[in-house]
Parts: sequence; C-alpha cells; structure tokens
Amino acid sequence: MNEFFLIYLWEQKLFRLPLQTTDGQDVEVLFPGIRNHDAGPDFAQARIRIGQTLWAGSVEMHINATDWYKHRHDADPAYENVVLHVVYQEDKKVFDKNRNPLATLEAKGRFDEHLLLNYRRFADSRAWLPCHRLAGTVQRFTWLAWLDRMASERFEDKTQLVLELAAATGFDWDETFWRLLLANLGFKVNQEAFERLARMLPFNLMLRHADQLIQLEALLLGAAGLLEGSFDDDYAARLKSEFNFLKSKYNLSIMPAGSWKFMRMRPANFPSLRMAQAAMLVHRHGRLFSKVMDESPERLSEMFSVEAGEYWNTHYRPGEPSPNKTKKLGEDAVNLILINTVARVLFAWGHAHHDLQKKDKALMLLEALPPENNKLTRQFEEAGIKATNALHSQSLMHLHRYYCAPRKCLECRIGHVLIRNSSMEENS
Repeated sequence: MNEFFLIYLWEQKLFRLPLQTTDGQDVEVLFPGIRNHDAGPDFAQARIRIGQTLWAGSVEMHINATDWYKHRHDADPAYENVVLHVVYQEDKKVFDKNRNPLATLEAKGRFDEHLLLNYRRFADSRAWLPCHRLAGTVQRFTWLAWLDRMASERFEDKTQLVLELAAATGFDWDETFWRLLLANLGFKVNQEAFERLARMLPFNLMLRHADQLIQLEALLLGAAGLLEGSFDDDYAARLKSEFNFLKSKYNLSIMPAGSWKFMRMRPANFPSLRMAQAAMLVHRHGRLFSKVMDESPERLSEMFSVEAGEYWNTHYRPGEPSPNKTKKLGEDAVNLILINTVARVLFAWGHAHHDLQKKDKALMLLEALPPENNKLTRQFEEAGIKATNALHSQSLMHLHRYYCAPRKCLECRIGHVLIRNSSMEENS
C-alpha cells in the first residue's frame, strides 16, 4: 500500500459504500476534488457531506493517520482547509491546530483487495512494459483514445522546448528552425556538436551565401573543424580556401575536430555528409521555415529528400575518396526530420500565434508518415500494440518514458482497465 494507490481509489471512487468516518458519521462524496500535484493537500475544491453538514474544501491522503504530524501539517496554514483526512489506517486520532478532531475516513477493508494485488504485480514487474502480456487485450478504441492523450502531452512538452529555443533567438523562427534542424541532423550521437555549430553559424549568415553551394559547405565544414590540415584534391582545397576567407570576413571560430563522432557509425550518417546535405537544403530552398509553412504535408517529404553536391558522390569526408554513390538523405532520415523538426516547429508556431490550422497541419503530417521502426515500437508490436503512423509511435514513446518505465500504472488509462480486471494473470 502506498499513497499513490490510496489517491487512485479516491479519485476513481472505488471505496465500498456506505462510507463512514472513524467516529461513525455518514460520508457522501459529491465531488472528490481536483488533484493537486504541487505543494499542499492532495485534492482541492472537494464537496463532501459529513453527517448533516455539506463541506467544501481540501482532502489529504496518508497511509497512517499519524503521518499528518510527521509531515507537520498541523502547523502548516495550507492544510487549514482540509475537510476530510483519508487514511489507510487510523493509528491515532488526529487534531488540527485548534485541537479540533479531523474527520477521518479509514480505507482499510473498504476496497476490493484484488485491485491492490493487481497493481502490485505491475509495480513490482521487472519487464520493460509492466502489462506486456495483457496490453493487447484492452479494446482498440481505449488504446486509440489513450494514444491521443499521449500525443497531446508529448506536443505540450515539445512545444515548450521549442518556445524556449525561439525565445533564445528573439523569436526569429527561421533561426529557431535552423538550430533545431541541425541538431536533429546529428541524430543523437552528434546532436550536441550540431547544436553548437548552429549557434556559430546563424541562419542569416548562411542565407547570405545561399546561391553559392561551395561557400555553404565551406562554412559548415570549416567551422566544424573538418577542413584543418592539407588536402590533395582540388575541391577539398578550395573548400578550405573559401572558409579561410569567410572566417576572416566574419571572425568565425572553429570547433575542435574531436567534437565529432565518426567511430562505429555508418558512413551515410557521417556528420561531414550531413553538413553537405544541410548546405544543399539551404542552397535549394533558401528560407526553409517559410517553405515549410507554405508546403502541403505531401510535398514536405520531397522538399527534404535532397542529394549532397556532386563532390560527395565520391566522398564521405573531405579529401577521402569513396566508391561512387549518390549521397541522398534516406527515407528514414527524412521522416525523422519531419517528425522531430518540421512538425514540432509548425505546432509550436501555431501555438504561439493561436493558429489552429498550423497545429492541425503538424498533426496531419505525423498521421501521414509511417510509424518509427525502433526497438521500442517493435516491443509494443510484440505486446499486441501496433503503431499505424508516426503520431502513434511518438505517443508510444511518450507513454513508455513517462508512465511505463516509472511504473505510473495508476495514472495510465490502460493500467486502470487492467487493474480492475479481477481475472488478471498471476504472472503478468
């Protein structure tokens, strides 16, 4: 037994009726209150009839009644409006600061013990997904409704991060988009290095040279520290020469070459090649965010499916020849950019400007994209939960991170359904 389970019983109205206080007064819960996740009582604005009196106020939960004193609520003004103390067991009578007895409801023996057993099986499970053997038994419409809720929560979180980035740029949305795009081209392994590179090369600077692809490549590769040393081939040497001129003109800094990770990475994901592809995006489309705002979801995939310049057909790194192959951003990479950059910034811009059409466009984009194929989505599919689009796969990742992994089954709609299932397997 813990307070989370006690709160769950109260919030879901799962106590056996009739209810009485420990001193024998009838209790009728008209409204259990609004859950408080900050400091203060667990529920606010509850409406409860105790005996013949209708009370409006707060409700506090504890395992033992004496926790009231352990937590020093008797001396805290925030708890003066508590009208009912809900405890698992009343180990001692409790009084407020005026020595008036607190109306107390004892939960012990007033709920179905199977609920607690089922919850403990989930909470104590060491499986990657506590309900992995039963998740697929929950009706599909329940899953879809919960995934919609997860999508909303995920967009709220991600929108806040984008708005913080936008604030750091003075709400320059071209710059915001550029920084997030470069960061996501790093695909976790080189994300931090790309974030630093984006700050060193503001988008307005890149835009000045949008008509000269070699200068865009020189700016990115040179500032990244990947044009140091000498080169035998003419193009790499020209890149270095161009950068030296631009470095002097704009007083640019250079990152240590060791900032970039190449080891144990497929050449198609080398940061040098991603820089060349980023240069082509700017060269071809100019103001990227403006194009994103105007293009239909169907055309956005085409927009980001760019090939690096001709030199890169035979190179993954400057001055190091490779077999001839067109270096185009692959479908998976494009989809990740659309998910993690385009949709996020579109939604955040729509939120900031109260533009529902842009927010809907972001959601429509995710619904049009295939689900992400990663270890987590494959595990959910094995458990009987198959994502049908990118919005669903994003929802599943949010669900696992914020509910499944920390074992917040009592706050999960799927957990609610399964915990109330009295026939739940012993070894779930």
